[in-house]
Formats: sequence, structure tokens, C-alpha cells
Amino acid sequence: MPRRMVPAESYPLLEVFWTILIFFAFVVWIWLLWIEIGDILRRGELSGWGKVGWIVLLCLLPYLGVFIYLIAEHKGMAERTAARREAHRQETDEYVRSVASQLDPAGQIAAAKRLLDEGTIDQAEFERIKATALSS
Repeated sequence: MPRRMVPAESYPLLEVFWTILIFFAFVVWIWLLWIEIGDILRRGELSGWGKVGWIVLLCLLPYLGVFIYLIAEHKGMAERTAARREAHRQETDEYVRSVASQLDPAGQIAAAKRLLDEGTIDQAEFERIKATALSS
């Protein structure tokens, strides 16, 4: 038995737009829920019972709970996100500096010269490090 196609008149254009709007509202709600649960679980100053309370509220009153958390914690969420972003940037910058100084021949020679001046290495060791740095 062949399947019948649904005529276009039974699903008008405004219904399509309404369905798309509802779908995207649901996706935005899921996204906000994900962000808020992550924020709740990463909060160090909130006790375990406080975290459980917020998550229970988000589960029992899903839409209202999301909005309540946004209203109550909007400033704290922004500050915590900015602090995490800054800490991540500093870690990345420090890593790049450490790797760049290892790979940079001028940095290797400068470090070897500093060690030579301090008396940690002798002139022969300095020349070996210098030759190795210049050959790479």
C-alpha cells in the first residue's frame, strides 16, 4: 500500500515557522540548562547541599528554574566565566613562552650565556650549547 503525501494546505507556512521557533527555543533552553549545571558544579564557594538544591530546582521546575538561576546568579556567572577565561589565557601564554624559549636559538644562547656568567657551566659547554642551538 503506497504512502500518501500530506498536502501542503494541511501544514501552512506559518505552522512551519512556528515549529522552527519552538525547536530553536527548546535548543536554547537545553543550552542554558547545560551552561547553568556546569556553572553550579564548578562553583567552589557553594556547598554540596546548595548544588543539589539548585539542580533539584532545575529538574522540578525546568523552565522556571533556568530563569530563576539566570536572574539570581547572572553577575556571578559572568565573573566566574571571565576568571576562568583569564586563567586559561594565562596558562596558555605561559606554555607558549616556555615552548618558545626552548625552541628559539637566541633564547637558548642567552640562557647558556647566563649560566656561563654565573659559573654553572664552563666555556666548552657554552660553545657546545651555542653550536647546538645554531644548528637547529
